[in-house]
Amino acid sequence: MTTQATQATEAPTRSPSRPSGPAWFQEYGVYAAVAALLVFNALFTEHFLTVDNLRTQLIQVAPVVIVALGMALVIGTEGVDLSVGSAMALAAALLPLYLGYGLVPALLIALLAGAVVGAVNGTLVSVVGLQPIVATLALFVGGRGIALVMADGRLKQIANPDLLSLGTGSFLGIPLVVLIAAVLALAVAFLVHRTTFGRQIVAIGGNRSAATLAGLPVKRVLTGVYVLCGVLAALAGILATARLTASDPSSLGNLMELSAITAVVVGGTPLTGGSIRVLGTVAGALLMQLLRATLVKHDLPESTAQIAQAAIIIVAVYVARERRSR
Repeated sequence: MTTQATQATEAPTRSPSRPSGPAWFQEYGVYAAVAALLVFNALFTEHFLTVDNLRTQLIQVAPVVIVALGMALVIGTEGVDLSVGSAMALAAALLPLYLGYGLVPALLIALLAGAVVGAVNGTLVSVVGLQPIVATLALFVGGRGIALVMADGRLKQIANPDLLSLGTGSFLGIPLVVLIAAVLALAVAFLVHRTTFGRQIVAIGGNRSAATLAGLPVKRVLTGVYVLCGVLAALAGILATARLTASDPSSLGNLMELSAITAVVVGGTPLTGGSIRVLGTVAGALLMQLLRATLVKHDLPESTAQIAQAAIIIVAVYVARERRSR
């Protein structure tokens, strides 16, 4: 009794400690790394911090950010979506087929294709009960094949000026693709932190069994998350096609799933689910883009960037594991 009384008396006087060690690196490491890269390039990379170069970097990273936002939602449920690249390819293949009916119908059909991909993935995971990596692997392989069949295996040029303006246009000097990515990041952050659906995603990722027992609509939420991920991937495919002025399902979105997963993990979202860090995901995508650009500016091969990226992933996963074990 005396010990319990002492503990009860002391408990209120304890102040919450700031993150330290692995916890600090997981919370703030990605932001510190982005800042360090910017400082390094400001000092040692000629013309890196010019407006034109920074604009280029943001344009290049925007599709990755959009896909990574959807991937963060999926990983928040303790899942993964390997089919995002195929969803991008499907959207790109459908655009030239339906642009003759107008821009809006073509965009809606391309986004619908992403939604269908997500619905299939979500159904396989939530209803059939397949592991996410197995469920999404089917469309990772088959989705691009379907896209190639639709496009007759050929690259098709895009001449619609309204569509091309999505990839090359700007508003108040800011590229439209960057504005779209920023708006989506804010929307996903609001979804995660301010809506019931977002709280359900986190709860399901933290403990699916407990969420089911608590009466949460687990199957509906899981399916909805994969649908959102598919739609965001399709949107990224649309914007990438508009920027490239051509539909190329054979290469568009290749390895995008790895880039998106990397951005999410480096940004601090654990692969075990139960937490989603939207700002960290955006910073993770920026970090990978800046790292690649820095190495290219210093005449280092792409293989070096891949090795550096792999090292960063290992460190991020290790830090997350160390934090969970404490």
